[in-house]
Amino acid sequence: MSGRGRSSFTKRQKERSRQEKQKEKAERKVQRKLEKTATGSEAPFEISEEDFAAAAEQLALPNSHLEE
Repeated sequence: MSGRGRSSFTKRQKERSRQEKQKEKAERKVQRKLEKTATGSEAPFEISEEDFAAAAEQLALPNSHLEE
């Protein structure tokens, strides 16, 4: 019975280190996301006016031309 007291302490230690690693991983993920948005603040692609007009026509609701 003398070997039983140490196991719960080691379990707590392992759980605490697991939680710390999880927290660090989440912080690194947030940091990467912030860096990515900071460097990619410009539009990732250029869209021409013709393409924009065509997309707007496709997205327009039926009978929306009546409002004009």
